[in-house]
Amino acid sequence: MSDAGGGGATSNTITGGFFFHAVVQGRDITVQLPPQITPALSGLPAPVSAFTGRDKHVEQLLADLAPGTGSAGGQRAVLVSAVSGLAGIGKTELAVQTATRALNHPDDWFPGGVLFTDLAGYDAERRVPPERALEGLLRALAIPGEHIPNGLEDRQRLYRSVLAAYAREGRRILVVVDNASTTGQASPLLPTDGTTAALVTSRHTLDGLDARLRDLGTLDEAASTALLDQALRHARGRQDTRITDDPQAATVIARLCAGLPLALRIAAATLAAAPTRPAASLAAALQAEHTRLDKLARPDRAVRAAFDLSYQYLTPEQARLFRLLPLNPGPDVSTDGAAHLADTGPDQAETLLQHLAEAHLIEPSQPWGRWRMHDLVRLYADEHGRTHATPDQRDNARTRLFTHYQDTTQAADTHLDTLPGPRAPHFPDRAAALQWLDAEHANLTATATTAPALGHPATTTSLAFSLAPYLDYRRYFDDWITLTTTALTVFREFGDRHGEGAALNNLGLALQEVRRFEEAIDTHTQAAAVYRELGDRHGEGQALGNLGLALRQVRRFEEAIDTHTQAVAVFRELGDRHGEGTELNNLGLALVEVRRFEEAIDAHTQDLAVFRELGDRHGEGMALNNLGNALREVGRFEEAIDAHTRAAAVCLELGDRHGEGQALNNLGTALREVGRFEEAIDAHTQDLAVCRELGDRHGEGQALNNLGIALRKVGRFEEAIDAHTQDLAVCRELGDRHGEGMALNNLGNALRKVGRFEEAIDAHTQDLAVFRELGDRHGEGMALNNLGNALREVRRFEEAIDAHTRAVAVFRELDDRHGEGAALTAWAITHNERWLRRS
Repeated sequence: MSDAGGGGATSNTITGGFFFHAVVQGRDITVQLPPQITPALSGLPAPVSAFTGRDKHVEQLLADLAPGTGSAGGQRAVLVSAVSGLAGIGKTELAVQTATRALNHPDDWFPGGVLFTDLAGYDAERRVPPERALEGLLRALAIPGEHIPNGLEDRQRLYRSVLAAYAREGRRILVVVDNASTTGQASPLLPTDGTTAALVTSRHTLDGLDARLRDLGTLDEAASTALLDQALRHARGRQDTRITDDPQAATVIARLCAGLPLALRIAAATLAAAPTRPAASLAAALQAEHTRLDKLARPDRAVRAAFDLSYQYLTPEQARLFRLLPLNPGPDVSTDGAAHLADTGPDQAETLLQHLAEAHLIEPSQPWGRWRMHDLVRLYADEHGRTHATPDQRDNARTRLFTHYQDTTQAADTHLDTLPGPRAPHFPDRAAALQWLDAEHANLTATATTAPALGHPATTTSLAFSLAPYLDYRRYFDDWITLTTTALTVFREFGDRHGEGAALNNLGLALQEVRRFEEAIDTHTQAAAVYRELGDRHGEGQALGNLGLALRQVRRFEEAIDTHTQAVAVFRELGDRHGEGTELNNLGLALVEVRRFEEAIDAHTQDLAVFRELGDRHGEGMALNNLGNALREVGRFEEAIDAHTRAAAVCLELGDRHGEGQALNNLGTALREVGRFEEAIDAHTQDLAVCRELGDRHGEGQALNNLGIALRKVGRFEEAIDAHTQDLAVCRELGDRHGEGMALNNLGNALRKVGRFEEAIDAHTQDLAVFRELGDRHGEGMALNNLGNALREVRRFEEAIDAHTRAVAVFRELDDRHGEGAALTAWAITHNERWLRRS
């Protein structure tokens, strides 16, 4: 303090700090200053060394904290970032790691240091009210206790003034507010000076803070196993390699901890406490769901205890729905499904679900209106659900949900029927029904398989039948087999013979789709026997028809023709036009296989007329496709092209991608016959794309085979060889011996075109062996003829003539005049070349 002298003005200067109380100035004033107080601006907890899988989140938060950022495009800088997530997800550690990096930034982002406060917002005994938190923060800012006011508003004003003063002096501070439960608890602690930055963490989404909201999710499998390894090595030293030594066990532990960092750290601590315990031992201990949460506990921390604090924060209505949600057997639940569980309306259910999501006890799934639970939270909620089973009326809630699934699936099924008829008003159209089935597919299959053990066998049998058309349409054949097998067990346990027959029939169809034909034949034979015993002619006709399909697939064509003929007779006797049309179609397919083409054309013409009469567009498309195949066999190619084109249009109209692919494949084959090779290549390429989209490996193989043939026709031999080689690999993968033989035959033909004769001979020798093994005389004749052609190219004339001679004999035996003519021509060419070489 200084005086200018001579009675002039007195000048008082105070330097060296910030003063937020009265400063008395005047002549001859003595000021007793308080002892020097150092601000406590380094109270951040130490970051843990084992931290992984959060690089993206740290970078996002650092970008928010960087001075002067966020102003591009006219937007103001991000000054407050609020990180929210499930208990144990690692919010605090993310904030600490980010703050540590920000404080150490080479550009000195926060020269004033950091303020850290844990509000313990979810612990009723430890919760820190904002006025008490402000007192601690002000003391950390070196404000003497006697100058800290008592009220919340006064403390808030002083606190923000201090932060602003630090900012004006170029000493920007970072404020970290951890574990806030509400906007009201966190908001008074946030700066308002436009420079000071803040990080907030909460289990709730605090959308009232005017902050940049950041959600924190679980770690992926790689990051989870890395965290296990890092934490264990930190505790026991780098020589502890139990995680890397047993990656399978590590993966199991990571999966059972479901990517929750708290659970993973506890798992690592459990191993660290027992240095001789193998990782596989802990993995086995965590397998049992009913004790998993008990195992994920240490004396100082536990997953269950972390969840307890969030659970205790719920209202009674929210807590009840939380406890009921695990009753849904699938991976997520719709708002409608939750409404049935809670026995309330969709609007009220959505409100409750949103509150649970804001608490991060569930999370919204896609599309909007679906909700998912973390695996460990599900176990926790289920524990509470079992202890509250009576007041929550848990059994009634499950019944309501299962009934909802049954009734809605049956309603959707009416829209999948290709025949004209009544449609359930629950859905406006077929597209809406399919959309619902697609969304609920996993829930419905899980419900059907678990329902018997839960005392709901009727749910299983209902869903098994009403889901069958959908599972067939979407080609979920493994699910179809599982559901139908489960239903079959139920029917047999209850002695329901009619249900048993129906389940056997459906099971056989599903088995055919995955090419388990011998099992399908046995299953359909059993079904026919059951229906015959019951005197159920309609069921018997269906079983006979499906049996014929399976017999055709294993090339027992005469038996197939006999069973389809019987089935046609049954349906005509009953006046069942749709059944009659279906069996005429199947009969035509079997007749084609034994080269009775005119009879096949007649059968398909009849079945086309039936389906058009019934208005069955799906049946019409199928009949057109198969009619085109039969027409092609007798050289009526333009008619075949027309039939296949119309079939593809029908399937496209219906959204039947599988049928569309088949029609495109057959169209390409017909186009090839009239020399329209580029169009054929385009059709087969489209078919290949459809099959790959659907995951239809068998169809993919067929498409590759036919694409290769078309490519060969335009001289693109290397591409053809590639296509046939891929087809061969697919057929071998599927165990499709007949397809393998065809692929080898066509591969040999393509190899011969580029002069790779020895490879061609090897391919034809292999395909000859395959066809002989299968007893396929037509394939054998074809293989012999092509083998002769390849042998001729390397001047092994005697062997070539022998092969052609045997091919002629085979085709004569089969009365295949076209094949015989081709073999005779090849024999003559070979015989002539041999004569020319000798002369």
